[in-house]
Amino acid sequence: MIDDLKAFKISDEKVGALRFLLYGPIGSGKSSIINTIKTIFKGRLFVNSLAASEKSDRSFSKRYEKSEIGKDGLLPFTFHDVRGLEKEDKGGWNTQDIISALEGHMKEGYEFKSTTDLTEDSQYYIKDPSLNDQIHCLVNVIPADTISMITDDLIRNMKKVREEASRMGIPQVVFMTRVDRACPLTKKDLRSVYKSRKIREKVGNFAAESSCGRPRRDSHFRFRFRFLY
Repeated sequence: MIDDLKAFKISDEKVGALRFLLYGPIGSGKSSIINTIKTIFKGRLFVNSLAASEKSDRSFSKRYEKSEIGKDGLLPFTFHDVRGLEKEDKGGWNTQDIISALEGHMKEGYEFKSTTDLTEDSQYYIKDPSLNDQIHCLVNVIPADTISMITDDLIRNMKKVREEASRMGIPQVVFMTRVDRACPLTKKDLRSVYKSRKIREKVGNFAAESSCGRPRRDSHFRFRFRFLY
């Protein structure tokens, strides 16, 4: 599969790379996913994208950042990390910023703020975004072991973003992390992840259809890459 991805070509010449936006609660593993992907394709342990502690109530990611695979883009994909949703995000202030990123209005380097959203007069605002500026896939990152602790406010904010992505026709996937912590069966043998009723129930509870979720094991077992698909 790695060879197939390396040989992948984008049919639209106007699009330099397919842009994936990773979005979810703090400590869900967004930055760790980027680290893992880089490690797989670069063939060495990669920890450049620092990750927030799962016990922290503050997001490590403060700016809108882009990560490429290798120099000059080894793969035609880029991964975009945003500030994680925090418990205090009841007003949805972060939601509009995420929507702006989906639409392609946000430049890399934009600093997320708790009091204001991205405005048209900002130097980080793209007035007329092209297809190359827009996000092409929304990745909802959810920690399997703490999904029951996600507040209703966070769920509503994520739902709002998902609905906007659907309106824009942007493909979406639910990416469930730490599945080995949520089920004894997967903790014993990760190859059983797609057989686990508990994991399937957790995916189904969050997503409209369980098939749109993609459970995985990442940063807590960095050296066991044979378990990664």
